[in-house]
Amino acid sequence: MSVHFPTTPRAVTDTTRPLALAAFRVVVGLLFACHGAASLFGVLGGAKGGGTVPFGQWPGWWAALIQLAGGLLVAVGLGTRWAALLCSGSMAYAYFTVHQQHALLPLQNGGEPSVMFCWAFLAIAAIGSGPYALDRLLPGRAQAADHATEPAAERARVSQP
Repeated sequence: MSVHFPTTPRAVTDTTRPLALAAFRVVVGLLFACHGAASLFGVLGGAKGGGTVPFGQWPGWWAALIQLAGGLLVAVGLGTRWAALLCSGSMAYAYFTVHQQHALLPLQNGGEPSVMFCWAFLAIAAIGSGPYALDRLLPGRAQAADHATEPAAERARVSQP
């Protein structure tokens, strides 16, 4: 039995792309869920250094709920595009309503985490969950996930007569 290792840079990136996407999705989702858990349950240091956000308080409690549920959905790859879009929007809202009033740039107003999460989730929403996700177990989703993560050159070659 022989093991085949990719030998060209393109082969390496084509082989590792699904794993890198899965790792990125899981890490971003879990980090986001940790923020929600901290705010809702007071774990991991709690909300703003201690305690919890009061139940139902706008927008803090709802943001924490989106962080926890959306982050977990993205991490496991279930309803990934919609969950990531909701998470991205919540971070855009947080940036423009909480941080930007203090200064224009994220480095000046403390909004770097909001901006990073916003763009990371927008990228995940655009790219999709990839092949290592629970979305693949849903009927009709496996083929869509394959199409979303395969290289564009491969799609073009397959679609030509």
